Amino acid sequence: MEKQKKKMVKTVTSDTKFAEGLCLKKLFFVFLVGSVIGSLYEEILFVIQHFAATGQLAWSLRRGVIWGPFNVIYGFGAVIMVYLLLRKPYKKWQIFVYAALLGGVVEYTISFLQEFFTHTMSWDYSNKWLNINGRTTIPFMVVWGLLGLVLVKVVYPLVSDAIERIPRKVGDIVYIIMVVFMAFDMLISWTAIIRQTLRHNHVPPYTPIGRFYDAYFTDDYLEHYFPNMQRPGDEKW
Repeated sequence: MEKQKKKMVKTVTSDTKFAEGLCLKKLFFVFLVGSVIGSLYEEILFVIQHFAATGQLAWSLRRGVIWGPFNVIYGFGAVIMVYLLLRKPYKKWQIFVYAALLGGVVEYTISFLQEFFTHTMSWDYSNKWLNINGRTTIPFMVVWGLLGLVLVKVVYPLVSDAIERIPRKVGDIVYIIMVVFMAFDMLISWTAIIRQTLRHNHVPPYTPIGRFYDAYFTDDYLEHYFPNMQRPGDEKW
């Protein structure tokens, strides 16, 4: 009887905990956290590099969407690494190697998809040592490996515990709101870039939506949020 009570208490506790384990909700919140951290990392890195080159302080947005501090490349990378590297008890050196490969593959794939669909590039490593088609480099993959190791062993346990401490009802509401918001944010942001490419190719807007994009999401507007995005023929980094 006592064992049955303990089992019931355990079941109730498990059922009321928000986003337990590697579930979809947990991974989505990992995506959000990774996106925010990635945005801050890129922006701080820009400040350091700009100061080292010019001696002046400057701040520039480094995002993957228009609204919110979300660099979704890092968010997607964090989700892929967490999901694949925590499914088995890998050793640290294995986590490093797999994270390096995953980071390189994600960076290469996103670069390719961006150029294919929008005819733009947000980074070009053609002049970097040991680059792979200008989309990623071996040294950067080493950095991805180190970041993946820190993510799996240090960051994720803290983030996972914090997520599971969110009250279930609050977490469910926030989850729905943020899923809808991020889907809308990515849809508008990326279709605005595609429309910008069409505009540069002298393709007129055939619908009210296209005309709205041209009037609202101008080149200057998009450049503010994606300052490192360039097209073939533009001045390179």
